[in-house]
Amino acid sequence: MTDPKLSLPEISALIALMVAATEISNNDLKERYGLTLTGEPRRRLNERKLVDSWKQGREFVHVLTDAGWARVAEEFRAVTVTASGSPWAMARALMGGVQGFMERTDRRLADVFGPEADTEALIREAYAELVREPGGWVGLAELRVFLRDVARDRLDDALRRMAIMPDVDIVPESNQKALTPRDRKAALVIGDQDKHLLSIGA
Repeated sequence: MTDPKLSLPEISALIALMVAATEISNNDLKERYGLTLTGEPRRRLNERKLVDSWKQGREFVHVLTDAGWARVAEEFRAVTVTASGSPWAMARALMGGVQGFMERTDRRLADVFGPEADTEALIREAYAELVREPGGWVGLAELRVFLRDVARDRLDDALRRMAIMPDVDIVPESNQKALTPRDRKAALVIGDQDKHLLSIGA
């Protein structure tokens, strides 16, 4: 690690900002995570360009920079928290566990803690990967496998919103006998009808 070692308050602040995954005020940091970023820790993190901070009204607001995300990733890989006591032992165990999960699944911290992606955009990107040309049909079973990291409720809500868009069609399979158990389980219920196929951009 090329930068000087961070203090425990600085590491704690970086991790809290990572979990928040957006700009957050000191009041909200205190309410959600039981800490604030003030004084020397704030100045040091700002100087190292790990955190951007600015005044909003009477309080500071902070956001983790790209360099900050990279530094937290380094801290997780190295598990550098060395303080004694049960809370820090738990922190070391969790950091090591998260790092192990990311290595096994080829994920980054931003994949785990980053802001929630726009579900409609994810659906459109997945559709573009699964069809050869706009207007082609994709089974919802295939789509769900492609977007297996998206919670079913989130995916269903987005699909129902998209169903009324002019460039989107979500329809039942016309040959019901062709449906597999997997197709039936993946169906989207709209009204009183099960839908199995998606087309975008015809």
